[in-house]
Amino acid sequence: MSGLLQGRHVIITGARRGIGRAMLTTFAENGANIWAHARELTPEFKSLCEETAAGFGVAVWPLCFELTDYDAMKSAVKEILASKIPVDGLVNNAGITHNALFQMSRVEELRGQMEVNFIAPYIFTQYILKLMIKNQRGSIVNIASTAGLDGNSGKSAYGASKAALIAMTKSIAEEVGFSGVRANCIAPGITETEMLFTMPEQVVRETRDAADLRRAGLPSDIAQTAVFLVSDLSAYMTGQVVRVDGGMR
Repeated sequence: MSGLLQGRHVIITGARRGIGRAMLTTFAENGANIWAHARELTPEFKSLCEETAAGFGVAVWPLCFELTDYDAMKSAVKEILASKIPVDGLVNNAGITHNALFQMSRVEELRGQMEVNFIAPYIFTQYILKLMIKNQRGSIVNIASTAGLDGNSGKSAYGASKAALIAMTKSIAEEVGFSGVRANCIAPGITETEMLFTMPEQVVRETRDAADLRRAGLPSDIAQTAVFLVSDLSAYMTGQVVRVDGGMR
């Protein structure tokens, strides 16, 4: 892919590492100007944004706030508004996970995952959606998980938060399709990120071996699918959940 997002302006949350970092590179490679979100503006993240912008000839604007700090989130949205730049795409990628059997899951962990994985993107999307509806265009891509579709042992809280994100996506698609705004989900399977190391090694191995492609996904696999969903190649897709899981059974 090259140039699919030339001149577009996209927000990517959780762009500092893992899938989000792959998205930052892949979107920039395809010509997108990016608001790259992270919790804080560390020297490392500042350099990443500057190097990505210089390397691909695009603009990369750091957008830093804690997802659960709604005042800081609102200030970040005001920054975007003040720029007078239309938002063509929003990728809600940032998230957390915690592995625990259902009977061993504590309420604090449940609340934390719902807050970061569902409530924060819900509120942030409400803000950005207003801008998209005003411009009569836009594509929202929410990064869910196959755990939100299949239900996996040890991931009841995480899966529930991602299932909620999927339900939100489908409701958005139905409510705002008339305005030219689309909303879709990506449901990654097991993917080579830091989250992978939170799972027992045996579970990782068994899940990887059970996939038709016999490997875990790469962050770039998810990033390329996100580019497709923001681009005009998917102009007639909305309300969908795209599994990117290597053929998990």
